[in-house]
Amino acid sequence: MLVAYRLTAPGKNSKPEKLSTTEPRAVRWILIGIVMVFLLLFLVLPLAAVFTEALRKGLDAYLAGLREPDAWSAIKLTLITAAIAVPLNLVFGVAAAWCIAKYDFKGKAFLTTLIDLPFSISPVVVGLMYMLVFGAQGWLGPWLAAHDIKIVFAVPGIVLATIFVTFPFIARELIPLMQSQGNDEEQAAIVLGASGWQTFWHVTLPNIKWGLLYGVILCNARAMGEFGAVSVVSGHIRGQTNTIPLHVEILYNEYQSVAAFAAASLLALLAVVTLVIKSVAEWKAEKQLAAAAAMPPERPATT
Repeated sequence: MLVAYRLTAPGKNSKPEKLSTTEPRAVRWILIGIVMVFLLLFLVLPLAAVFTEALRKGLDAYLAGLREPDAWSAIKLTLITAAIAVPLNLVFGVAAAWCIAKYDFKGKAFLTTLIDLPFSISPVVVGLMYMLVFGAQGWLGPWLAAHDIKIVFAVPGIVLATIFVTFPFIARELIPLMQSQGNDEEQAAIVLGASGWQTFWHVTLPNIKWGLLYGVILCNARAMGEFGAVSVVSGHIRGQTNTIPLHVEILYNEYQSVAAFAAASLLALLAVVTLVIKSVAEWKAEKQLAAAAAMPPERPATT
């Protein structure tokens, strides 16, 4: 039975207040059934199929597919790309969220729109954009060739494309969180003599840590699983510019299904781990908010 609750005003005796529902029991169970069927068909079964196919010929064949030099190269390149893209997006996301949530300035709405741009552009188009800029026939191609600098069909191009498609995730998690928190605590810290860095490390960062962790998790998952943009700028060079998704595609096209699904299972495991960490982060954030809402208001000092 679905039950909805509403928190009463903060106080010592604050308890969730039960809300009445108007839908008949049959409607509620139908809605739950529809949700469960969709989850089963489009999430659970495909995920189970990946691991089933990967282990179809036994554990030895599964491990053999992961021991291949090309597979190890793809794994290392994927980890390197994520290790570069996620910290850079972390810095950008915190800075962008701070600017948008804490300050009013001209062009604020335009900046917010630009942050959402990667959500509306196809990853393949992103790859073509980088080809037009850094490719051999691109705007900077002749200059890069003259100085023996390789961007596309090399690791730098893969990193740049990954950064572009993943940079909204952290900022988009932090902006509404920081806007809802307001500036009161930061202003109080500054009035008490704290510097800007002290205010950030001891006031702002503890308040956003779970939202920040959630954004980092999503950003890392997308960075490791990105296909379209990376496919365009990588050149599909075996052992050099293939990430795990590209390696899976090549193996599958060559009818090496066990090895392909073995590599794909790594991404599936990443998705499961991401889901677990995401759930823990959400639970911690909700617990922190509930604790803050249950705290009694401070009484003014009496003389």
